[in-house]
Amino acid sequence: MKWVYDKIQGDKIIWVITMFLALISLPLIYVATDELALSFKGGNTSFFVIKHFFILLISLVLIYYVHLVNHAYFSKLSLYLMYIAVPLLIFTLISGVNANSATRWMRIPIVGLSFQTSDFAKLALTIYLARALSRKQAILYDFKQVMLHIFTPVLIVCALTVKEDFSTTALIFGTCMIIMFFGNVKLSHIGIVLGSIALFFVLVILIKPDLFPRMETWVNRLSSFSDVADNQEGNYQSNLSKAAILDGGMFGTMLNDGKYPAPPQAASDFMFSTLIKNFGMVGGFTTLLMYLLFLFRSIKIAVKSPKIFSSLLVIGLAFSISFQAFSNMAVAVGLFPVTGQALPMISMGGTSIWFTALSIGIILSVSRDVFNRQEKPEKV
Repeated sequence: MKWVYDKIQGDKIIWVITMFLALISLPLIYVATDELALSFKGGNTSFFVIKHFFILLISLVLIYYVHLVNHAYFSKLSLYLMYIAVPLLIFTLISGVNANSATRWMRIPIVGLSFQTSDFAKLALTIYLARALSRKQAILYDFKQVMLHIFTPVLIVCALTVKEDFSTTALIFGTCMIIMFFGNVKLSHIGIVLGSIALFFVLVILIKPDLFPRMETWVNRLSSFSDVADNQEGNYQSNLSKAAILDGGMFGTMLNDGKYPAPPQAASDFMFSTLIKNFGMVGGFTTLLMYLLFLFRSIKIAVKSPKIFSSLLVIGLAFSISFQAFSNMAVAVGLFPVTGQALPMISMGGTSIWFTALSIGIILSVSRDVFNRQEKPEKV
């Protein structure tokens, strides 16, 4: 394996974390897709594992080649990505593919591959915001300029995603706030915008609630979360998730059946409860530690980077992945209402895993540049 170690560059610990998450996902996908296999593939449980394996293989190839690219190119590319992302979000709202009562997907013609356009927009906006903040440091005192160059792109993307995907919008907006905080945007400016958005959102709901057709779903999830009664309608997902965790105990069932049935979306939205059921609390805490270590290593890379763009880019991408992971975990253990967020690099998916891989590849690209600078001898 020495040739592999010598071939990859950048932060080796992030490489190890990524490989760990990818490897543990394979047996979990196998046991979590029993019902899907019976319903759609005649009981062939290997189908989803093989599919997931090739998706992971492609994702690792993406990480490898992206981490070799000079990350400065992504700064220039971010403008074009935003020009693509916004029309794609608009198209998805108008003619997107409906799945699970929400129109979040877009089908690519000819190849027939579907992808969630918000994943693309999240990546594009993160890179763009890092670029904008790095270039606009001199005008951050001016609220009008900050609104025009910093907040407006964020608000446009969030406005185009919130109708069909509130949880993803919240994660995108939260990540952007983190980038702005580290990018020296005044807290007073952030507070004004947050207050204005909250007031606007309340007024729209009161005056024209039909603009948010999924409002009933949001309300039901919140009411189910606040009412812990077992017979509360909609609580069955959370109850089955907790039962799966109870099944796992300290060391898990080790891929064997437990006492209770698996929760719905066991291979995606409730993957963390599936993980604990099979690998126990030991596996759950180890996985949590991996995401925390990933975030810590990314922050360390950001601190060491001499460029503002590089630092903000890593901060944005790392927090985006970490927020998504913590959201999935919090839902599984009952700390959050159901959000529909996947567990990065573990949950079953296609393009969502690839967008995560692109983000990891960019972080490793920055780390490669940081490490190369450290290894170069100083000129005398």
